[in-house]
Amino acid sequence: MKKQILSFFAVLAFLSIYAQEDMTMVWETKSPHKITFNGTGTEERGYSYVASDKEFSLFDNATGKIKWTKVYKEIAPKLSKIDELIPFWESNTVFLFDRKMGKDQIACVDMESGSLLWNTDKYQNVTEENVVYIPEREGFAISLKDKLVFIKVATGEELWSTAKFGGVVGKYVFTPDGFLTTVNFQPSGLIALFTGFKNQIAKINMDNGDVVWSNTYIGRAERKIISREFLYDIAVEGPRVILRLNGIQVYDYNTGANLWSAAFDFTPNGVRSRPPNARQWGVYGAVADPVFDKENNVIYVLDMSNRNNQFVKKYDANTGKLIWTSPEIKGAKAIPGMYVVDDKVILQIGGIVEFQSYEVIQTQYSTITIWRVFYDNVKPNGLQAFNTKDGSLAWESEKFKKGITNAYVLENKILCSSGKELYKIDYKTGNEEYSVPVTDGGVGLAVKILPYKDKMIVVGEKGISAYNPVDGKFIYSGKYKASSLEDVFDNILIMKTEKADIASFNLDTGVFKEFKAKTGASTTLTTDGKFVYIYEDKVFTKVKTL
Repeated sequence: MKKQILSFFAVLAFLSIYAQEDMTMVWETKSPHKITFNGTGTEERGYSYVASDKEFSLFDNATGKIKWTKVYKEIAPKLSKIDELIPFWESNTVFLFDRKMGKDQIACVDMESGSLLWNTDKYQNVTEENVVYIPEREGFAISLKDKLVFIKVATGEELWSTAKFGGVVGKYVFTPDGFLTTVNFQPSGLIALFTGFKNQIAKINMDNGDVVWSNTYIGRAERKIISREFLYDIAVEGPRVILRLNGIQVYDYNTGANLWSAAFDFTPNGVRSRPPNARQWGVYGAVADPVFDKENNVIYVLDMSNRNNQFVKKYDANTGKLIWTSPEIKGAKAIPGMYVVDDKVILQIGGIVEFQSYEVIQTQYSTITIWRVFYDNVKPNGLQAFNTKDGSLAWESEKFKKGITNAYVLENKILCSSGKELYKIDYKTGNEEYSVPVTDGGVGLAVKILPYKDKMIVVGEKGISAYNPVDGKFIYSGKYKASSLEDVFDNILIMKTEKADIASFNLDTGVFKEFKAKTGASTTLTTDGKFVYIYEDKVFTKVKTL
């Protein structure tokens, strides 16, 4: 009997260790109408919205209380119906659309008060893709088929238009002298709109729309399909405009003249097959960014212009003069990691690459739309090092030809994973300093490794585990279920299942809380990772991740 009692308490102790807490509910609110659309503002902004095809409601993020509800006809009498609404959070406005063949009606509404600012049928084929808010001038740059127009947010007044800039205004630099330096791009959803599209980098006078100068750029400027981050960077540094896009391109700020370029046109065909139902499809992180060695004033760039042969190239940062070209890196479909450690350039060949897709599946009874962000391992895999002095091959590790997830550098040591093992590699020789199995964590194969404080975090197939990067010793494990990495915020790591269940891990302890999504619910994670907003048919809820 005594043994049975002990066994019973042992079972209880075991279950308590693995018992899982649900995320704490902050509030739950019943919507005054059906929820067809929803939008979550940042915690700093303080409000979000729910809407149907007839009504719009704004609610307070802190309490969940409805701030106001209005019928669309009350907001914008000229709109006979609402087909679509698009929030422009930075400008605190929302566009309401009554879509008609060639006569779309647009109403711009102040989101916080629900008051109409202006409405027009002047602009057609307007989507979220071709409207850019310029906060420095409190206006919208709207890219149309034949011109770029700039209008005031508050009144809709058209301040200027130009036919000398084609495509959509991409990432830009607004300088104190009143000029906008930007590159154009062609969103994948609007390819038909911008026929005859040409790559263009330009300097625009924001007072009158005059294009001071225009030049071409190499590559394809774009944004991620779902998360919308720009895949390039542009900066004005003194008399130079520096564009980091598949390498680096440098222009004269005053004239637009090419000063020098170490860029290439990379097309990620063959990295992974396109999903059969994908309307839009993107491959991201397949090529490592250039590495700028400030101490020696040189730049290392990957040249991936040829799908069969790739190279590392070293350039003088001031003049763009080519110093050396490495031996060929044959057949790599992706090189997502490049690191300069002392006198070596380390390359991670293949491994984890990000994919995003917008998919539409037509069934007999309905149309299903799927927005997916996922990661997959691209082969061939490997780890190579080149000498910074002359570009010659220093070493190549045979251990990672069968698989590699990713790598990072810690105190001149290379930490990487094959999926099954964790390795610490000497950067000078490629020799292994330790190798430990990821099975200690009990979370399946490693999908990715991340640095966090004094730990190496392993994102597995079913949760996370942590190891000491110095000696490879196991620290903790947070066992979940089949899921994938969603995001990381400070000490919070989010994993999500295919059914949209969410687990939020505390990276200091490995302990996690879970939210189980209901079928058909829409979930939004806040930008700081601390809360999740859940939208159902007529209820919306806020829960705390940790």
